[in-house]
Amino acid sequence: GMFKDIDLSKDIMNSFQLQQQKRASSSSVSGGVEMHVFILTTGSWPAYNQTVDANVFALPPELATNQKEFENFYYSKYEGRRLKWQHSLGHCLVRAELKSTGRRELQISLFQAMVLLLFHEKQERVDPISLTYSEIKARTGIEAEELRRTLQSLACGKVRVLSKEPKGRDVADNDKFSVNTEFKSKAYRIKINSIQMKETAKENKDTHEKIFQDRQYQIDAAVVRIMKARKTLSHNLLVSELFKQLKFPAKPQDLKKRIESLIDREYLERDEQNTSIYKYLA
Repeated sequence: GMFKDIDLSKDIMNSFQLQQQKRASSSSVSGGVEMHVFILTTGSWPAYNQTVDANVFALPPELATNQKEFENFYYSKYEGRRLKWQHSLGHCLVRAELKSTGRRELQISLFQAMVLLLFHEKQERVDPISLTYSEIKARTGIEAEELRRTLQSLACGKVRVLSKEPKGRDVADNDKFSVNTEFKSKAYRIKINSIQMKETAKENKDTHEKIFQDRQYQIDAAVVRIMKARKTLSHNLLVSELFKQLKFPAKPQDLKKRIESLIDREYLERDEQNTSIYKYLA
């Protein structure tokens, strides 16, 4: 399932980029922003917790335009599907002109890029841009703890492209951030690592429960799809067919539970003479 998603994503992106090249008004062409999207099928990949609130999350205009254009393209090709953006998995390659060290490429996360773009100066300023944690949070909409980790990675880690006042690793609401004018690097491409959040036992349990729930729906759909086509099938043949169709490993006992659930909900029934044979109920 994973390899199929990767191959399909490449084909989708090739088609999208070809369409963008034909449109003179495309931001991907005129705005200098090139976007690549990986389409991951729910159930084939780990479940990811959302770290952004869609109501307040504010992508930079250049990225928001690209995202909307891709959504329009994708929905025109795949009617009935739904995209759920996982912004915490996004990463960027940003070309930057740094006064202290010249032109460099920054290999960073989407959240890091959103923060740094707030300090982008289109013209010379007498005073460099200075923003507090609270101001950055208001302008990006990044979740509080996620933003604190992002700012720590940019101002308190090994590669410090931002300066923080007052000094220290903890980030308070009124701490101020600005471009580090003393930053130096001999490398042309600079990778700034994100600070990973440690998963608690409860979060780990919640993640596994969410994965199991997502897979339950996929098992149910596969059983109904197979039985609708075959009408009557033995338990062993149904399980064998499920193993062929499901994109993730499943235990026979889990499949049996889902079949029993569908019988209780009157999607299927057992044959009166042979209880190991199932019949589809239209």
